[in-house]
Amino acid sequence: MADSWWLTPFAIALVVGMLCPLAGTALLVQRRLFQVNLISHAVLPGLAVALFWGIEPGLGGLISGVLFALVAERMTSALPQGDRNREAVLNSVLAGSLGLGVLLIPLLGIRVDLEAVLFGDLLAAGPRELIQSLVALALIVTLLALRYRQYVYLGVDPVGAQAAGLRVNTLRFLLTLVAAAAVVSAVSAVGIVLVVSLMAAPALLAMPKARSLQQALLRSALWGLLLSGAGFVFAVQPAINLPPGPVIGVVCMATLPLQLLRR
Repeated sequence: MADSWWLTPFAIALVVGMLCPLAGTALLVQRRLFQVNLISHAVLPGLAVALFWGIEPGLGGLISGVLFALVAERMTSALPQGDRNREAVLNSVLAGSLGLGVLLIPLLGIRVDLEAVLFGDLLAAGPRELIQSLVALALIVTLLALRYRQYVYLGVDPVGAQAAGLRVNTLRFLLTLVAAAAVVSAVSAVGIVLVVSLMAAPALLAMPKARSLQQALLRSALWGLLLSGAGFVFAVQPAINLPPGPVIGVVCMATLPLQLLRR
């Protein structure tokens, strides 16, 4: 039993390894992957307020992440799809939300380990974090299964989808909501940096050879499993003994040359 301490953290790494790529691929198809970065940083104000009020930090982070994501989407909705100002708006909202979160910590007189928020502490994660990740995984799988055709249409031709009568704003809001749930559930265990890495790298590896959104989703989940599992196993080796979260992030970065070769 003494040697089984790693089972729960390893299970969390595998679940997050599937969860983040699924959400990342769905957002990448819609050219909204930067929203993941925004949500990841925008959870901090909600976490701070939730800790001050003594409520569940994950709930505060979820509300905060969704709120700032909707604010950014509202501000960019009037701009053309290829307008460079869209990125400027998103970066401004990201910086503002992160700055607000950092300011709230001393203003509210609370203690938040910013290093843990950025990099997480996967080895200290327990059954609670595992359950949160499984719930978020169930949400993203259910949404994509029930609304698969709509999201394919929305990703290929958003203007045509709106003209055809699809509730584009509702579909985008639902995806934002489950992406925020994925981010919040994963951040508590693995931190912001790893969430962003796992949202992007497996999706980029899966997209070039995929013939459909379904194939891209499955491939990205498999890549996420592989990267998370390999990074975790490597990190916990006695001769290595490094934090698994940052190691998995480095493994994701190391796949960049492979992504270029696959194009």
